[in-house]
Amino acid sequence: MRAAELGSPLQSLEVTVDSESDDRGLLGMDDAVPAGPLSSRILVRIVAEGVDPQSLQELVEWADRHSPVSDAIRRAVPTTVEVESE
Repeated sequence: MRAAELGSPLQSLEVTVDSESDDRGLLGMDDAVPAGPLSSRILVRIVAEGVDPQSLQELVEWADRHSPVSDAIRRAVPTTVEVESE
């Protein structure tokens, strides 16, 4: 959406997200190990004819700053757990 807003139509966009975890935390084998990811990585492959690499870099950085997923990963988000049972 941002690329279109800037008048830079994309020919292709591919985003791959992966993370590194220690399964001992997920499986409850070691309480000192977090259950969630220890690190994450976002790889962006982007093509826009006639757009210089620096502009594409800035476009991707803007998108990352405005991504709700990136935001939630980077800061502590207050969370509640509610249980309903009968």
